[in-house]
Amino acid sequence: MFFEIDESIEKAWTLPAQVYTDPQLYQHLLERIFLTSWQFVTDTDSVRIPGAVFPFTLLEGSLEEPLLLTRDMHDRLHCLSNVCTHRGNLVVETPGNERYLRCRYHGRRFGLDGNFQHMPEFEGVCGFPSERDDLPKVPFGVWGKFIFVSLKPMCPFEEFIAPMQERVGWLPLHEFRFDPTRSRDYLVRANWALYCDNYLEGFHIPFVHPSLNEALDYGSYRTELFRYSNLQVGIAKGGEDCFELPPESPDYGQAIAAYYFWLFPNLMFNFYPWGLSINVVKPLGMDLTRVSFLSYVWRAERLHSGAGAELDRVEREDEAVVEATQRGVRSRLYDRGRYSPTREQGVHHFHRLLAERLQ
Repeated sequence: MFFEIDESIEKAWTLPAQVYTDPQLYQHLLERIFLTSWQFVTDTDSVRIPGAVFPFTLLEGSLEEPLLLTRDMHDRLHCLSNVCTHRGNLVVETPGNERYLRCRYHGRRFGLDGNFQHMPEFEGVCGFPSERDDLPKVPFGVWGKFIFVSLKPMCPFEEFIAPMQERVGWLPLHEFRFDPTRSRDYLVRANWALYCDNYLEGFHIPFVHPSLNEALDYGSYRTELFRYSNLQVGIAKGGEDCFELPPESPDYGQAIAAYYFWLFPNLMFNFYPWGLSINVVKPLGMDLTRVSFLSYVWRAERLHSGAGAELDRVEREDEAVVEATQRGVRSRLYDRGRYSPTREQGVHHFHRLLAERLQ
């Protein structure tokens, strides 16, 4: 399916309803968009010491790619395919600490850098071993303590992460600690892109989020656009908790309650005075999405104040409206809508990126 989103938001029409409802288009989007995307997977605490191995599945439920992070004995980080180059078995099944990688199926052995080392009963095999017997290396990038990977990067990682680094790179990210007690998954009965649409505008805040609306100055809420990301800046109402910004910040002197960064196509890095909530939007089907909320706490004493105080309530409010919209876009009487030029710049930006990737 081919569609265009006019570059002028004043003239543009939104995504066709088919994008949210067509099973074939859903599969096409996975290959054209997620295969080339940068995805957050974990933090460096998962592979802290030499010998550490951390297997994971990239976007379980959609891409389902088995990958592996390792830290070798020279303290170098690697991202590798976790599929044995002999017969396709998983090489590492649980996190741990190893001197080398060994497939338990037939004993093929690899170094922690993925290079082939040994295989029993292979004497006489022509042209063996070759580079094809090494575990394929996967592009990855590290920002602060956060690790991202991409199977076929649409752009260099440095370009992808630059806007966030320039805006909040002053934060001591290595002091942020993952808190599993404040992290959870939400199952949303809606298309993944519809969930992103909702995130990318503050237009609905006064109508859907009464508690958040009490913490933010809606009139000062603004969106800034970058090549592969955008930022929504939430200004605190008088008396609400906000960042103590350094003088080099472009927002110095403003009462910033939250920085809401969206990274194409499905990552949300939400910075609050207490720390960071990472939201990973994972497609499970045309109308089913898992959203993982991962909390990294910096200043625990500020957890219960300001815009980041009631994340579970805000998420449940978002779920309800997104699921209702999914039912609505199935209507035979709905096709496309228009954008608010003052409030839906982020949604328009997202839709243009989707159309660009599909072309």
